[in-house]
Parts: sequence; C-alpha cells; structure tokens
Amino acid sequence: MKIICIGRNYRDHAKELNNPLPEKPVFFMKPDSSIIKNGKPFFYPDFSNEIHHEIELVLKISRLGKAIEEKFAYRYYNEIGLGIDFTARDLQAECKKKGLPWEVAKAFEGSAPIGNFLSIEQFEDMRSIDFHLDINNKTIQEGSSAELIFSFDHLISYLSQFVPLKEGDLIFTGTPAGVGPVKRNDHLQGYIGQKKLLDFYVK
Repeated sequence: MKIICIGRNYRDHAKELNNPLPEKPVFFMKPDSSIIKNGKPFFYPDFSNEIHHEIELVLKISRLGKAIEEKFAYRYYNEIGLGIDFTARDLQAECKKKGLPWEVAKAFEGSAPIGNFLSIEQFEDMRSIDFHLDINNKTIQEGSSAELIFSFDHLISYLSQFVPLKEGDLIFTGTPAGVGPVKRNDHLQGYIGQKKLLDFYVK
C-alpha cells in the first residue's frame, strides 16, 4: 500500500502559500508508516516547531491499474474518506529555499492520519463533496471537491501514467485554504457533510 499526495490542488491554498498554480498535478509520496488509524493520537515530533494541518479528501483505490484513460478512472476507486497531511512547515521552507525534495517535511512517522471511509454510492455527485476540519470544536478549514483544480478522475489518470495503482492505495487529493499550526492537546475532527469520519488528538 502506498500513499500518493497531491499538492496545490486548490487555488486558494496555493495563493495562501504564495505558490504558483500548477499546469499539471504535483504529487509526492508518503510511506505506510505515516498512517494513523482508529483515532489514535498524533505525537508531535521533536524535529519541528511548526507542524501544520492539511485536511484532504482521500480516495481508496479498488483495483490494479496503469495508464488509465480518464473516462475509465471512476472504475478504480469505490470509497472516499478524510485524511490529514501533516506538514513540518519550517522544514519544508528550508527545502524550498534549497530546491530540495519535501519528504523530510511530509513523510515522517504519523504524518497521515486517516478516518473512516464511505462508499461512493452514498454520494449523489462526486464533483460536489463538502468537507471541513474542526479543531477544538471550531471550524478551521472548509472545502469542496467542486473547487479542485484537477478532478478525481484526472488525478487517477495522470498518476497512473507514472505509478501503477494497486488495491488499497490511498490518494490524498489536496487541501483547501486555511492550513495552520497544531499544538499538543488539540482535538481534530473531520467531517464530510455532517458525517464525522476523523477524530483524534495531538499529543
């Protein structure tokens, strides 16, 4: 199982970080050691003083595929959920200045908490899925799949040209505006519509 994360897939988020809008999807990988499940806590690492939350819709791949045509991409995922792409923003800034890869800031242990998944059959329109992140019972991030620069199907088609997709792989599809720091004892809860799918603490 692998985790593929999409960067800069919401215009407002790209703008808030002063990043140019991409002409093609930007992606990076996280190892399976990044995953946190079942509401277990995220432990704040010693190597960073600026861990940021990034709430994202997450696609779960349901079958093997490569070089997938976009018109057939919908056949390759059957569940969608929520995840947090935790980012060591201070380390990422150093990497950007030096033109280095971001993995040190993105791929550390526990950097990808995920919640429960819903069957895509529960959604009337995959192009209009509203979601939000609450921290300490206050809504901090809000987004919708309607705001994606690159759609789910486009992402699957594009990624599969370079990386074969396998059953169980996860695609983090990008974060909306509103990213910011977390601190110890913060309580994070993620919702699709009014359904709570993600619930954990920072320790």
